[in-house]
Amino acid sequence: MKRAEGFALEGFVYGSGPEKPALMLVGEAPGETEIHNGIPFSGRSGKELMGFLERAGLTREDVYITSAVRSRPYRWGTKKNRDGTTTERKYNRAPTQKEIRAHAPLLDYELAHVKAPLLVTLGNVGLRRLVGPGYKITDVHGKVIRHPVQILENEQFGWTETVYDIFPTYHPASFFYNRRVLEDIHADMDQLARIMKEKGIAGLSR
Repeated sequence: MKRAEGFALEGFVYGSGPEKPALMLVGEAPGETEIHNGIPFSGRSGKELMGFLERAGLTREDVYITSAVRSRPYRWGTKKNRDGTTTERKYNRAPTQKEIRAHAPLLDYELAHVKAPLLVTLGNVGLRRLVGPGYKITDVHGKVIRHPVQILENEQFGWTETVYDIFPTYHPASFFYNRRVLEDIHADMDQLARIMKEKGIAGLSR
């Protein structure tokens, strides 16, 4: 992808799911597992995400899964081996604003063409990509935000005329670093199930 040339990014993962899903999930960026198999949220955090979706009454086949950045942002780091030697390897990192901007047209296209009644953002990167930097996941998780979303116009972010229903929750990987968020995630999924029932949203197999 030419727009992303020169950044410390590798691989490319397409969004995946039906054109008329129950939900569109917007994450951060693929990791090492995803860039090798091409399946979004198929690694360790993806396994947790599928469990959270099940709690809300959904499966992977019910949702469209995408992300703010489609390539893996990485940094080089040193890993200590058991035998005392060290190995240089790539580690995941959060995408930069320039990387998010470079990949913006891809998400813009999906927002225009995938007909989802509710957008679910996973973590701060997905949330702020849609509604701007004035929101924090710790403040708004588990609540529906009715808001236009950011789209790239002449290399500047503007706003859609369409107002979307956006449901922010934590990125499933946050659970690995802070076990206390699990209770919040479960509460969010229970609330998501209630909102879907109120809106008449059901999984495609139901």
